[in-house]
Amino acid sequence: MQRLLIVDRDGVINEESATFIKRPSEWIPVPGSLAALGAASRAGYRIFIVSNQSGLARGLFDIEDLHHIHARLLAEASLHGGVIDGFFYCPHAPDDGCDCRKPQPGLVRAALTRSGLSATEAVMIGDRRSDLEAARAGGVNPVLVMTGHGRATAATLTPEMRCPIFADLADAVAALGRGVI
Repeated sequence: MQRLLIVDRDGVINEESATFIKRPSEWIPVPGSLAALGAASRAGYRIFIVSNQSGLARGLFDIEDLHHIHARLLAEASLHGGVIDGFFYCPHAPDDGCDCRKPQPGLVRAALTRSGLSATEAVMIGDRRSDLEAARAGGVNPVLVMTGHGRATAATLTPEMRCPIFADLADAVAALGRGVI
């Protein structure tokens, strides 16, 4: 049975930046994250990356820059056997009121639609409350990692927001492989 892995980008696959990731040279993978994408691919997961990219609306970088960043992610993931099936991103500013900016479920629903898989066959891994909320709103099981904003997020989770928590993407993917998630 094929399953879907939806992964937030900044803070999960690559290091977070307070000044935004604006070009490929600023994109630094979290240790073990690329190998984790490879392990998930080998385990039969289809992988989609979902990401809020308000830096586009703020004029900090353009769509070509974003495509170059994603090309680097694709190339580096492939060195570890990782196959990324698609990228979905929100280009809007936080106050634009769109359906695609997490915590809204638009990006999650887009990944589900493109994959052809149901929400019951999907897991979403993120480091922010907005990732967990988007997953739940899209009907997908949320997973929190402690990289990026994960530690701060874990400290604020209410009982209804509880979900599996792992050290990093590699730890979460290993748990998927063991059937823990």
